[in-house]
Amino acid sequence: MNNLLLFNEISTFEWALIGLYILFFMVQLFYYLYLFRKPYKYARSNNILSDKVKEVSNKALPGISIIITAKNEAENLRANLPSILNQDYPNLQVVVVDNASTDSTNDVLSNFRSNHPNLYITYIPINSENVNHKKLALTIGIKAAIHDILLFIEPDTKPLSDQWVYEYAKSFDKGADVVLGCCQIKLNKSYFKKHILFDNMFSGIKYVSMTLAKKPYMGVGRNMAYRKNLFFDNKGFSCVLNIEDGEDNVFINRIATKENTTIVISPESMVVSNAIEDFSSWRRIKTKYLATQKHYRRNATKIFTCELFSRYAFYLLFATLCVIAAFSPLKVVGLLAILLFLVRYAVQMVVINKNSAIYNAGKFYFSLPLLDFLSPIANNLFLNNNTNRDKR
Repeated sequence: MNNLLLFNEISTFEWALIGLYILFFMVQLFYYLYLFRKPYKYARSNNILSDKVKEVSNKALPGISIIITAKNEAENLRANLPSILNQDYPNLQVVVVDNASTDSTNDVLSNFRSNHPNLYITYIPINSENVNHKKLALTIGIKAAIHDILLFIEPDTKPLSDQWVYEYAKSFDKGADVVLGCCQIKLNKSYFKKHILFDNMFSGIKYVSMTLAKKPYMGVGRNMAYRKNLFFDNKGFSCVLNIEDGEDNVFINRIATKENTTIVISPESMVVSNAIEDFSSWRRIKTKYLATQKHYRRNATKIFTCELFSRYAFYLLFATLCVIAAFSPLKVVGLLAILLFLVRYAVQMVVINKNSAIYNAGKFYFSLPLLDFLSPIANNLFLNNNTNRDKR
């Protein structure tokens, strides 16, 4: 009877807040239990299958051309190119485009060329007046490729296994036209290290999850591949020529479909990048991708806008219900708010940390709610600063 009287004291407005809180709680559970758990579930099932099924014979493996563009990347090439040239794959070409470098990139490449006949080097003249050297360099590299399958990586990135190319070949052997991979970050000690690793991982979770849900919308140029005919059938980078960047994520957005695109997730397919040296370099790379998102087609951005809205609505309603409980005798409202918050936190922690193993991003426990709340705010600040700079 007392409980009934207590619930009768809850106003219509408070009931509405509780109803909305439960609704956004359910929406968040849907994202984590249906969408965001897809990467680690796929990785686990795919690795088990790989252990049971030995690969096809070398005769059946398709030829693959690796495309690398390098501008003043002598040190990175010296450190990372050997792991690319020494891949355990029989039918491989490595194309490096020297993108008007003024350092010792040419000397480094020439030294590698003397010991690796499958390395092909081409150049963009230093005085070239092309508006976007990156897209030009990639186009030259693609035209120089002798194989139908093009695999892309950056000079500051290296495979973690000599089976990297082979993992892609297996996906193409099954009929895929676009194969997207994941990229880890090698980051020295930094005040923002936890934030950067979380952001890279969560960005990866989103595009991998959507691809596995048959809604591919982007890829990362440090680890992805597609067939050469897709490039020429879409008139090269004509669809992104008016965009400052977009040669990887937006281009994939244009050519990837639910029928032709798949994901490769395995320890052997992973690459690691040392592109991020500090907060400034991370902000520059992150802003590049944020600025091009407005050019995405399909509903991916709407799906993640919905997730973001439900996330902040959940946090806001949690705080509101806790305040109501603190200043009224309705302690049960606060207990309900805390219970659902802890349930979401537990689910999120399990899903995030299992995915984190793919990206070697470490563990997230007490820092998780803070990163979950602040990461979108930081991204929005980066994007706004970039927009304001472009207007000046």
